[in-house]
Amino acid sequence: MFIWPHMLWSLLLVPLLVGWYVWLLRRKNQAVLRYASLNIVKEAMGPGQRLRRHIPPFLFLLALIALFVALARPTALLTLPSERQTVVLAIDVSGSMSATDVKPTRMRAAQDAAKVFVAEQPRSTRLGIVSFAGTAAVVQALTDNREDITAAIERLQVQRATAIGSGILMSLATLFPDAGINVMSAQEEQGSVRIGTVDSSTPQGKPFTPVEPGSASSNAIILLTDGQSTMGLDPIEAAKMAAARGVRVYTVGIGTTSGEIIHFEGWTMRVRLDEETLKRIADMTRAEYFNASTAAELTKVYQTLNTRLVLERKNTEITVFLAAIGVVFALASALLSLLWFNRIL
Repeated sequence: MFIWPHMLWSLLLVPLLVGWYVWLLRRKNQAVLRYASLNIVKEAMGPGQRLRRHIPPFLFLLALIALFVALARPTALLTLPSERQTVVLAIDVSGSMSATDVKPTRMRAAQDAAKVFVAEQPRSTRLGIVSFAGTAAVVQALTDNREDITAAIERLQVQRATAIGSGILMSLATLFPDAGINVMSAQEEQGSVRIGTVDSSTPQGKPFTPVEPGSASSNAIILLTDGQSTMGLDPIEAAKMAAARGVRVYTVGIGTTSGEIIHFEGWTMRVRLDEETLKRIADMTRAEYFNASTAAELTKVYQTLNTRLVLERKNTEITVFLAAIGVVFALASALLSLLWFNRIL
């Protein structure tokens, strides 16, 4: 890809320069035929010597090609360290997180893995913690203080119900505090949210222009849940909102799709992992879905996510590299010409 592709027309000068060089060689050959002494010198030159005289012009031609391409400002998809990141950890604290199929409990395993993830994040990354059960709440506002984040994770306690959509919406409100996202209204209505020129999650239908999904490379949400959404905003509608703002939602499912019967505060319930919904959320927001059925797997998931967030693939202008290559070829051409022939080209 090129930012200024029209500048590639300059490459048409290359065949003209090659033709000019061939013409110069023919003129020299004609001069050699006219003067016997020059012809003797030519015959004295071995094949290696005759080939060597073409190397500096060839390197100079490569230098010109590199510089002409650089004029078009080329770009390439490169894997580079990401810029300052803002990440919200949205953690399910519903009653099912007290299940012991992930040792010692799903909640304890989630807390331990989250703390490892936080410790491995670069200092430039701001982190926030959102918990969700029947409703969602900000446990820790965005900060670069790792001690505050770790303390917030330790404070998490299980509650009733599961509102995955509300967790995503609250995370978006945390990432965009000035966007006027009406979290309370959406949680109370428990209905759908329209995505378009007007976002009904904002007060008085505040104008909103969607962007390309996944384009907000500096923002991300990591959603961890072990069950199905039982109330609150539809998770798919919440995912549409995240996609419209370019925010990637990495989903982590802890548990199994077959489910487990648990007892919580006098209630008996079967909890199942809704992988299909979590995969759709990740796909819609150009992120990834991960499954973790053990504490060790959950830790590995967070380690993988750490790599995904620290390194990212993005289109990057590489003009400076091509220009540098052109300069190196030009210098090599000049140096070899001086060394071999005591002149430049």
